[in-house]
Amino acid sequence: MSIAQTLLPEFDQEMANTRKVLERVPDDKWGWKPHEKSGTVGWLAAHVGTVPEWLTMTLNSENLDYAPVDGPTYTPPKIENSKQLLAAFDKAATEARTALIAASDQDFMKNWTLLAGGKEIFTMPRIACVRGMILNHLIHHRGQLTVYLRLVNVPVPGLYGPSADEQ
Repeated sequence: MSIAQTLLPEFDQEMANTRKVLERVPDDKWGWKPHEKSGTVGWLAAHVGTVPEWLTMTLNSENLDYAPVDGPTYTPPKIENSKQLLAAFDKAATEARTALIAASDQDFMKNWTLLAGGKEIFTMPRIACVRGMILNHLIHHRGQLTVYLRLVNVPVPGLYGPSADEQ
């Protein structure tokens, strides 16, 4: 069994769970945030919704310099409402799944580097990036988003079993 084949069931489950959460994000709470140092519901939802883009980028490139010295800084897509959010997520998840299926075991074992201003932040095998920087990162921020939803009285969907709102 290939690395991609072992990751695919987890990827599919996490994308389905993520979409269930993103479907609950209300437009009327887009600008709400729980604390002055926190991001808004809209910012966090857009971040969660676009993390799958990173999987495609990681498998199809050798590095990312998100703040190059002689070029434009990486800018995430601008998402302003739930309709745009779901469209961006669906596109990103579909493209990520395609990249995942196409990747060979050798592709997963190649190193990938994150840079800032030409300086290395880290280098690790792509498989470690996919599991850590992408899937775990997505799950972390999705969890934050469920707390935001709870705080604005939006019923939280069950992800690995029923939520308190579904019992």
